[in-house]
Amino acid sequence: MTQLNPYDKFLDGRPLETILAATPDAIAQVLDTLGPKQEQKPAPEKWSPAEIVSHLADCEIVFAFRLRQTLAEDAHTIQPFDQDKWAVQYPGIPAALALETFSAVRQWNLRLIQSVLPAAAGKTVTHPERGAMTFQTIVETMAGHDLNHLAQLRRLAAPPRLTAISECQNQSVPPVPRPPRRRDRGGKLFAH
Repeated sequence: MTQLNPYDKFLDGRPLETILAATPDAIAQVLDTLGPKQEQKPAPEKWSPAEIVSHLADCEIVFAFRLRQTLAEDAHTIQPFDQDKWAVQYPGIPAALALETFSAVRQWNLRLIQSVLPAAAGKTVTHPERGAMTFQTIVETMAGHDLNHLAQLRRLAAPPRLTAISECQNQSVPPVPRPPRRRDRGGKLFAH
């Protein structure tokens, strides 16, 4: 994980555009699996699946603005937001509405990303908490953020496991090797 992209550890080696394009359908599949459980919180202080998708919709709007400000302005400073304060409005928002919003803005963002990369990859921007970053870092953050929340949604959709089986399976499992780092079109490793 890097300070610039706190979601770097979730990137799995696939092209970023592939991850970004696949996320709406992947969310839809998980929501289908969840059915009426979309509104159920796993714990009182945790978000329900519908609230997670609402968060993704809000973040996609934020990413849309950040991407465009990075391209339009020199030395732009990103405005952070408090996700917990935004989440106060999430209860009662249907997951389908949140997914529809996320999908539409994602399609719009993908169109932009595909039209400006790789030329705009190095365009710089400053995040007040993370420091100087690039347009590419924002795209990487989007993909890692997607994968983080998809994993969270999939855990919530998974059938509960038996305690005895879970205990046996928790014994010394070797770590899964991390896929190779992404390379740019010129073959250089992305600097995170």
